[in-house]
Amino acid sequence: MTIQAAASRPTRQVTELAVTGKDLRRVIAASTAGSAMEWYDFSIYGTASALIFSDLFFPGLDKAAGLLAIFGAYAAGFFARPFGGLFFGWLGDKYGRKSVLVATVLLMGGSTFCIGLLPTYHEVGVWAAVLLIALRLLQGFGAGAEQAGASLIVSEFAPPKRRGFYAALPFAGCIIGILLANGIFTLVQRLPKDEFPSYGWRLPFLFSIVVIATGIFIRLRVKESPVFEEIKKTGHASKRPVKDLLTQARGTLLIAFCLRVGENGSSYLYQIFALSYLTKVLLVDKAVGTIGLTIAAALAVITIPLMGLLSDRFGRRLMYRLAALFTCLWAFPAFWLFSTKDPVLIVLSMSIAIGVGVFGMYGIQGAYFPELFNARYRYTGIAVSKEFAAVASGGIAPFIATALLAWAQGAYWPIATYIAVLAGISFVATFFAPETRGISLRE
Repeated sequence: MTIQAAASRPTRQVTELAVTGKDLRRVIAASTAGSAMEWYDFSIYGTASALIFSDLFFPGLDKAAGLLAIFGAYAAGFFARPFGGLFFGWLGDKYGRKSVLVATVLLMGGSTFCIGLLPTYHEVGVWAAVLLIALRLLQGFGAGAEQAGASLIVSEFAPPKRRGFYAALPFAGCIIGILLANGIFTLVQRLPKDEFPSYGWRLPFLFSIVVIATGIFIRLRVKESPVFEEIKKTGHASKRPVKDLLTQARGTLLIAFCLRVGENGSSYLYQIFALSYLTKVLLVDKAVGTIGLTIAAALAVITIPLMGLLSDRFGRRLMYRLAALFTCLWAFPAFWLFSTKDPVLIVLSMSIAIGVGVFGMYGIQGAYFPELFNARYRYTGIAVSKEFAAVASGGIAPFIATALLAWAQGAYWPIATYIAVLAGISFVATFFAPETRGISLRE
């Protein structure tokens, strides 16, 4: 049984690119493993940042200064991501998708493992913070092309009419990563009070070695993308993918950037900043936010592939527009429910905000972004648009939100406004984005 990996535009006659169902299943598994690795890494880092890193690496600061310091270190990884996206995207467009997928998971996972071995401020002083930031930069550099590669290679293997659904499945890997991270953190937080800050926080980072080994084993068994193999055989692979992208697709790059802003910024405001806001400002029990994130992730197991499936039926642009609009409108109700301090309402609010709005947009990106760019510079285009947007939105979002909270003397309305603006940018971008459902992914 074969599956066509590309569809024809009405004006272009193309031959079949056929792959087996086994090939497609393997590439989905490999991409899912990488997404799980990335989100496991960033989830445990973000959770540790919110719960304990300020005490371990930036002690002696007041609450506001401690949050600013640790979120500044958190943002450092995002500033490395565009450079990783440029570098690995260039490699992926010039030499192939598969080797990059192996390299990125190794770099991400290795950096995460080493964070679990770091000395604290009380052991080596300021060098503890320096080492933390250095590893965070390496982690971000490796992650810079992970999402781009995962969605790209599945899209180039998948049948055109079901590309939205299949390309969304690896993004469900992020749910595996989040659930795994939250589950391990829930367990280590049950350690005796003095053992968690002593060694318990290290265990989730050290466990990443298992995820690394699994991801590498699966990815080494994957075939190269049939689309890349074709353009390589015909001599059409780009020698200068970055230059080609910037000269031929600047408008598309801007549209993809804006589409990403609402999803990425809102994601980290809810998953990272809101966790600190609940525990350090509203003084809600730490377990409430963790439970909210876990339920939101479980809900996204349904919403991510569902949105991909709906985009196959109703179009990428319409479904993305609806998800962005929902995220924009839910911002104020979400934080109002947080302010009640009722655990049930907090969990409900977080689940809807993340599981429906944020991951609704995320699930559509799997097919939408590869369809926006030409095959010759597709990896670079996806990676650059995603990761520069990650710096402009997600990377600095917790930092800016903390500053806004201090300025507003604890009022939540500036944070809700911030989320609404980010989602609004993506909503407006859908009116400039083309509809790409079912197009050919060949050059």
